[in-house]
Amino acid sequence: MASIVFFVFSKNIKKNVEKIKIKNLIQEGRITYSDLSIPANPFYSKKYKISGKPDYIVEQNKCFIPVELKTGNHSEPQKNHIFQIAAYCHLLEQHYGGFVPYGILVYNNTDQYKIPFDPMIRFELESTIKKMRYSLKTGRSIMNHSDFKRCKACSMRTYCDKKIPYF
Repeated sequence: MASIVFFVFSKNIKKNVEKIKIKNLIQEGRITYSDLSIPANPFYSKKYKISGKPDYIVEQNKCFIPVELKTGNHSEPQKNHIFQIAAYCHLLEQHYGGFVPYGILVYNNTDQYKIPFDPMIRFELESTIKKMRYSLKTGRSIMNHSDFKRCKACSMRTYCDKKIPYF
């Protein structure tokens, strides 16, 4: 009797997981990590000295794919989100020791973008990390936008000599 109850219970859990995957446009495969309902441990890269936690990791054909859920109305992936996915791809390669071909950005549970972790984005990621380290080391930053809202919330605002004033 207990095995029948366990079997029915496990079927219900599987159905609920499938509903969540469909709702959040999560890739086919086995979810091996989630940071949404219960906080998970971050991944760390010794090479770049960065850490991070993707929302999900899906294992697909022995590859680990980071999935990041975002809000906001965007008609295309935002550059900062692309770098976030690239950083997660790097972190997973460091952690699991295998190739991560791409990551997934999902906006408002409706639009999904596959972000390839190709040589160009790898180079841009490393270059951006070096620029960030230089800014922190020297206390100088380079403004790369003219958006007041971004400027006000920028983590580099303390170091920036070109702050957009707000009233």
